[in-house]
Amino acid sequence: MLRRLLAPAAIAITALATAAACTQGSPAADTKPDTKDLSIAFLMPCSTCADRFESKDKPYFEDAVKQLDPSIKVIANNAQGDAAVQLQQAESALTNGAKVIVVSPFTAETGASIVAKADAAGAKVVAYDGAVEGAVPAAYVSFQNEKVGELQGQYLLDKLPKGATVAMVNGDITSAPGRDFKAGAHKILDPAFADGRLKLGYEADTPSFDPAKGQAEMEQGLTKLNDKVQGVIAPNDGLANAVITALTARKLNGKVLVTGQDATDPGLQAIMAGNQSMTVYKSIRTEAQAAARIAVALAKGDTAGAAALTTTTVDNGTGKVPALLLDPVAVTRANIADVVIKDGYTTKDKICVGEAAAKCDL
Repeated sequence: MLRRLLAPAAIAITALATAAACTQGSPAADTKPDTKDLSIAFLMPCSTCADRFESKDKPYFEDAVKQLDPSIKVIANNAQGDAAVQLQQAESALTNGAKVIVVSPFTAETGASIVAKADAAGAKVVAYDGAVEGAVPAAYVSFQNEKVGELQGQYLLDKLPKGATVAMVNGDITSAPGRDFKAGAHKILDPAFADGRLKLGYEADTPSFDPAKGQAEMEQGLTKLNDKVQGVIAPNDGLANAVITALTARKLNGKVLVTGQDATDPGLQAIMAGNQSMTVYKSIRTEAQAAARIAVALAKGDTAGAAALTTTTVDNGTGKVPALLLDPVAVTRANIADVVIKDGYTTKDKICVGEAAAKCDL
């Protein structure tokens, strides 16, 4: 299922990369810069946003660049939830000669500032996993982030009885992904709130996607609703775990539907244990490899080749950005094996542990 969804983009990327490789002997290719001194920065926003950035995105990106050109250095840094730190990391990378910055912006303003500084230094920016707003980067590689929220909202709409109460513990809406996740969920759920099929009982946004803050928000929601809640929108597995912790304290875990995202091992364990209802899987390897191909092309001065690796454009309010947007996939207990494990993202041994072990039938 997942491979069919991602195949067109993956095939296009591979074909275009092969075509680009065939031109290396041409006079135009001979004018490209010597790669031995090239470097690319890979800047992540925070660990609270999602632990995938360090455990998945970073190694996948580094490996992809190494496969494409082992002489190119990757400067990888994590801002750990500090916009000023992310900007400093970008400045440092540029000072140290980075020709391309691949960044998942912690805030929209940070992303725009990084593009401005890169432009002044003659470097390029690739927005990664979250859009840059207020400036036009060279490319944007991500998933259809609004669709993530749509999948989560649709799950609750399909599974909850008429009149059920929903709480929404959203992510950080100062980031483009956080706004997109929230917008997608509301796109599906607002009509149901309007006509009474469901009730919106509580809603809060979570700075930095911080699980500790998310748990406090869920506790406040439960108090407000006298524990009368049947479904919770949590935008990722980290916040889903925080929600589950709050529910468990009220003996409501397993009785309330909880959404998530990223198909983390803890999230999948919670699904197998019956405490989390679904997650949204995104093939991060595919995303990181695509970003690496574009970044390497830009670092070598092949702007046309980089643009050819994109498949659409996205209007970010400032201009049109060449983009590659991949499809997320809803994952429940029923398709963990066929989607997440089959794709090589994790293994049964990593999921069937702890509370999940006794209920694991993968």
